[in-house]
Amino acid sequence: MKTTRRNVTFGLGAVTMLAACGNGIGSRGPATIDSRVDSTLTQLYADYPATRGLAEKAAGILVMPLVTEAGLGIGGGYGRGALRVGGATVDYYSMTKASGGLQIGGQQYSHVLFFMTTEALETFRRSPGYAAGANIEYATPARGETLAAETTTSLAPVIAVIFGQAGLRLGATLEGVKYTRIIP
Repeated sequence: MKTTRRNVTFGLGAVTMLAACGNGIGSRGPATIDSRVDSTLTQLYADYPATRGLAEKAAGILVMPLVTEAGLGIGGGYGRGALRVGGATVDYYSMTKASGGLQIGGQQYSHVLFFMTTEALETFRRSPGYAAGANIEYATPARGETLAAETTTSLAPVIAVIFGQAGLRLGATLEGVKYTRIIP
């Protein structure tokens, strides 16, 4: 894809609009984020009961209640959430995502990372900005599906479950995701 001034302008406009929408969380206060995390986990466990077993085995869970993405050539995404260990919130994080390639549209979804080992959780917590990498196994169940047995019995150090997608984003892109600890 040839990068033109028009693509860059539209891409930057999409990222600006994305940042302005605040991804629906409203107040940035901890109580609001925790409430959204509780609702997201309730929805996840109701729609995909196998994830309850993942949560019981996990050393920690990072919940992003609402991630918003938009793009036209150049795109981005943003969300805020909480890290829970033993059922209690221990930190708050933001997730930023950048993408480039043939793409158009926007979407929102919920995103939960299950840290299946103490080492994976500690690596995540110690890093100044954790970039999602090859050590994550993604599970993206469609509506009405259950998670595959391979996912729920996986030996992957981190399992990501993406669900509740709304909107439409088409294209082939290269993406990067980064999680950063925040003080809400």
